Amino acid sequence: MRIAKTSPAEAAQLLRDDQALLLTAIDGLSAEELQAPYRLSAGPLGHFCESLHDLVGHVLMWDEITLAVLRDARNGRMHWSLDPRWETPEAGSALNVGGVEAGRHIPSDLLLHRFHSVGEALLAEIEQYDEIAWADPMTGGGYDGGIGALAEYVSTPPGYEVFGHAARHLKP
Repeated sequence: MRIAKTSPAEAAQLLRDDQALLLTAIDGLSAEELQAPYRLSAGPLGHFCESLHDLVGHVLMWDEITLAVLRDARNGRMHWSLDPRWETPEAGSALNVGGVEAGRHIPSDLLLHRFHSVGEALLAEIEQYDEIAWADPMTGGGYDGGIGALAEYVSTPPGYEVFGHAARHLKP
């Protein structure tokens, strides 16, 4: 059985810190500056991001998936993204490219509005759990380990710190 490494309060703070890291990187930038070429510290799947605007779209897409995963689990359902057919490097890369491409069609101000809205909803979803429910296997919607372990799994890039998605891609 998987066990969460964090409490709900710790998870929420790590997520806030990661969101703040990205927001600090883009603070005060114009739409043109957000869309200007920017070399990300990307890892194996970051070749598709060409700007900070792209990075916001990428992180946003995964936050939206994470939020849907957690809401489905709360309702006793397993989200489509946890199906083994989606748990492949090829499927992950296709989702990454599609999410970034979709974000490119949205003006930066609207993309940031969506990023803030989804981020707040994701924090609210996590913060509704107490430590007992966070670790209870019955809260995982069929995922082995409960909602806390599920939240860590879906919101953490492989090989990186929990809830550190933006940190993975930003320059050190």
